[in-house]
Amino acid sequence: MRDTVVVVGSGLMGIGIAAVSVLAGNKTVLFNRLQEKAEKARGDALAQCKELFDNDLATAEAEKSASELLSGTSNLESALPGARWVIETITENLEAKQNLFAKLDGLLPTDVPILSNTSGLRITDIAAKMKHPDRALTAHFWFPAHLAPLVEVVVGEKSSMEMAVAVREELDRWGKAAVLVKRDLPGQLGNRILQAVIREAVNMVEIGLASAEDVDRAVKSGMGIRFPVWGPLEHVDAVGIDLCASVQNTVLPSISPRTEAAPLMRDLLASGQLGYKTGKGIYDWSVKDMKTLERQRNEFIIHALKKIRSFKKS
Repeated sequence: MRDTVVVVGSGLMGIGIAAVSVLAGNKTVLFNRLQEKAEKARGDALAQCKELFDNDLATAEAEKSASELLSGTSNLESALPGARWVIETITENLEAKQNLFAKLDGLLPTDVPILSNTSGLRITDIAAKMKHPDRALTAHFWFPAHLAPLVEVVVGEKSSMEMAVAVREELDRWGKAAVLVKRDLPGQLGNRILQAVIREAVNMVEIGLASAEDVDRAVKSGMGIRFPVWGPLEHVDAVGIDLCASVQNTVLPSISPRTEAAPLMRDLLASGQLGYKTGKGIYDWSVKDMKTLERQRNEFIIHALKKIRSFKKS
């Protein structure tokens, strides 16, 4: 019986996807080449299940059954005979993903979707070595995967649209907010919007329009706080096409048109200032607390999810 979701890769994304899968009632297997890492990932995923339950975002029944539904393994071949879905979350390396997809393609029945959680690579390229590329799709869960609702289902040049629709519908049943991306372009959907925001945010710091702190504060306190229930295209219709067209005619000529990383980012790269992982980037992380920021992010997402769910019930 094919009733298992197999998650290949047990990093931060794999753990979150596994947690969402088991809370949706799916038998789920987390794969890592090392058994001890697979077992640790299982424990981390169950901790995320508990976090959702503790915040009233998962039922007691779902949280209780999660431990029985979730397992970790270092033997991928042993998990595949029962697979109805496979989700890949390995490193963002095209050749590694191509080889994995080709291997899975040879081991799985042709009606089993093989999904990539890639955030930037094209699924068309990932599926290049497959004999059955029609069952290859991107299912990009946003981080943190157990909390962020968005999943982008991206259709490759040879992907089955019927399978893509079925995957989207299944993810909606998992409680995610799945969107169908009909063209396989770099950045998919959400990242294309995010990169446009980042490009202009960096540009504003570069030209001295505002400090990094005030740019982030403006986004968080203005458009960002509305976005969970007020999308940009809803905003356009709400204020009127005439007003938005007028504003665009005034503002767009002065917005950054860059098609590559900004000089500010290139200078930081050259000096080895890569952000939090090196202690300094745009911000100085010796005086700014990432752990507090992550906690506040998760608490805010949890609060927003509860509110959004209350809207759906009313």
